[in-house]
Amino acid sequence: MKNYTFLKLSLSKYCLSEEKEVNLVRKTLYTIGNMEKRSLVTIADHSREKIEYLIQMAEEFERHPNRRLLEGRVVATLFFEPSTRTRLSFETAANRLGARVIGFADPKVTSGTKGETLKDTIMMVSNYADIIVMRHYLEGAARYASEIAPVPIVNAGDGANQHPSQTMLDLYSIYKTQGRLDNLDIYLVGDLKYGRTVHSMLNAMYHFNPTFHFIAPEELAMPEIYKNFCRDHGIRYVEHTDFNADVISGADILYMTRVQRERFTDLMEYERVKDRYLLKLDMLSKARPNMKILHPLPRVNEIEYSIDENPHAYYFEQAHNGLFARQALLCDALGITLEEIRNDSTIIN
Repeated sequence: MKNYTFLKLSLSKYCLSEEKEVNLVRKTLYTIGNMEKRSLVTIADHSREKIEYLIQMAEEFERHPNRRLLEGRVVATLFFEPSTRTRLSFETAANRLGARVIGFADPKVTSGTKGETLKDTIMMVSNYADIIVMRHYLEGAARYASEIAPVPIVNAGDGANQHPSQTMLDLYSIYKTQGRLDNLDIYLVGDLKYGRTVHSMLNAMYHFNPTFHFIAPEELAMPEIYKNFCRDHGIRYVEHTDFNADVISGADILYMTRVQRERFTDLMEYERVKDRYLLKLDMLSKARPNMKILHPLPRVNEIEYSIDENPHAYYFEQAHNGLFARQALLCDALGITLEEIRNDSTIIN
């Protein structure tokens, strides 16, 4: 109420009509009320309706990716951990929308090497940028950054915790290949213990009545906290240690992951499990016609190269979809609506 009264008094000097004044007050209050919600830390913060809304935005950007919608805006990409696809995808998304990009891909070139804290880095960069895309090796770093930053934070991966932008492009890829998100059989294979992409996938898909199959060695099984999440939300799941044509024959989506060497403190354990699950061409003999193979990449030794030309393979197209999904996420975090995107007059053909 205080905000409403203050805004009414502030606008009275402009002699607006009552209708225009009320509309402007409502729009401003909406913006104020949603400032804290703009950051994307985990896909679990999004409802089914919001996910579907973002997919519609991604579709618009796939039709017309080159625009000047973010002209005059600055996007900061802070990568405290190595990345190729995610960083380049976000930077390309920003560039194709007319934004300028600043940031770093190697924390060794930052003042962090001099002892600067994450808080000080975030606060300093917030002076220069309208939005921060951040990857960090510590779980919870993105949540912390979102709580202290005066600008929106987009989580580009925090340790083994969450990777919501990857999940958004995964959902868009699933929607494009299956024509729906509801009632799908999704098989997650490989490193389910440290794989942040599969953890985010569970958080997102519970809105859509999936059946999950967790295929992993015992050392890399889905953590109990995520299985509890499935039970609490009525998500069906089945666990497997075998990986063969019969096991994966019921999949709509086969989501492969690499064993992440950087997450292991015991290299002997890594050596034991790194090559355990390799998808071979002959394992697709019983696959459903609609089945697509996804992988967040990079691929190490999880998918035979002979599969690349197979119609079930979709991981390179999946990476391409990341451009449109991340354009949607940047715009949404900056308060740009689907209606504004559809009516955008800055499209570059």
